[in-house]
Amino acid sequence: MNKKIAHVTLLVKDYEEAIRFYTEQLGFALLADNAFGNGMRWVVVAPAAGSETAIVFVQADSSDKLERVGSQAANHVFLVVHTDDCRRDYEAMKSRGVHFFGEPRDVPWGVEVVFEDLYGNRLDLVQHNGF
Repeated sequence: MNKKIAHVTLLVKDYEEAIRFYTEQLGFALLADNAFGNGMRWVVVAPAAGSETAIVFVQADSSDKLERVGSQAANHVFLVVHTDDCRRDYEAMKSRGVHFFGEPRDVPWGVEVVFEDLYGNRLDLVQHNGF
C-alpha cells in the first residue's frame, strides 16, 4: 500500500499575514486559498508547487489554539525544509527579513540552519549530502 503524509496543520493568528510571510519571505508557493463561508478557508502552502507534503493553515479560533500559535513544538524544530542549496536559500531568506538562529553549518548529513516563522515556530533548512 502506498501511503504518505500529505499535509501538516499549522495554527496561525491570521490567514493573510501567514500567507504573506510564507510566500514573500520564505518563498513558498501558495497552492490553495479557498473560502467556504462563515470564516472557513482551506489555505495550503509548500516550499515548491510540486512538494509532496504541504502546510495547511488553520486560524486559531479558541483560546487553547491561540496559546499554541508559535509553539506547536515548544522550542524544538517543528518542520524540516529540504533544499538543494542551503546557503543560497539562507541568503535569500535573510535578505527578506527571516530570523535565523546562526548561519548554515556543515553537519554529518549535509548543511543546515534553523530559522523561525512569523509566530516563532522553528524550522530547519537542510541540504542533504546524500545521507
